Amino acid sequence: MAKIRQSFSWWCVAGRTGDPAEFLRAAKEIGYEAVELIPHNLWDAAREAGLTIASENGGPIEKGWNRKENHAFLLQELLNKLELAIEYQVPNLIIFSGNRAGLSDAEGLQNSVEGLKRAAALTEARGVTLILELLNSKVDHKDYQCDHTSWGRQVVDQVASPRVKLLYDIYHMQIMEGDIIRTLRENMAQIGHIHTAGNPGRNDLDEEQELNYPAIMRAIRDSDYAGLVTQEFVPKGGALEALRIAYDLCNV
Repeated sequence: MAKIRQSFSWWCVAGRTGDPAEFLRAAKEIGYEAVELIPHNLWDAAREAGLTIASENGGPIEKGWNRKENHAFLLQELLNKLELAIEYQVPNLIIFSGNRAGLSDAEGLQNSVEGLKRAAALTEARGVTLILELLNSKVDHKDYQCDHTSWGRQVVDQVASPRVKLLYDIYHMQIMEGDIIRTLRENMAQIGHIHTAGNPGRNDLDEEQELNYPAIMRAIRDSDYAGLVTQEFVPKGGALEALRIAYDLCNV
């Protein structure tokens, strides 16, 4: 049975790594396969360390696909990012719904599907997957529209492209709906990428937070999921040691 493939998010440790190239090599030695959301000037260092660039933002959080007036801008953003993704073999571009700002969930869904069908036509031929991120609208991203798995799944199902999936963020969905293991099992075919963090606090996956990560990882391992699980928590202490502990905890 395959082990969980793990990555880590650079923004969570930025400024706490010492020499970045050395840190990237150390993360690879721990067992990490990839890094994501890392500044472009470190992409070569990541590749030299043997790490894949797991994902890159495909547009801003605040200007999402739920509004038709954003589609032209976002399609151009994707075209710009796709060139870089192809050059560095980045498998995923993270995309966002945007905020409701009075827009109904039904209209936001319809607009998102319409825009992402056009976007999928750009990415399918290039082998890059658009991953629509589920974020909480209760604590961190007030009024964000894709804040429940059911809404995000409807978008993915209606776009009906193998290159449009969900980014299931365990931390965010614990805040919004809980029931993590059942939700993962029921929606794994629509999930292309997974993020972690402890809740509350978005810190280490330790015993001070409420999620049972070994059980969650076993559920992921036992599914047909073949993507990456990215550690996206802000360490309370030393960044490298925190990543080492999280890797071992999730290495089921």
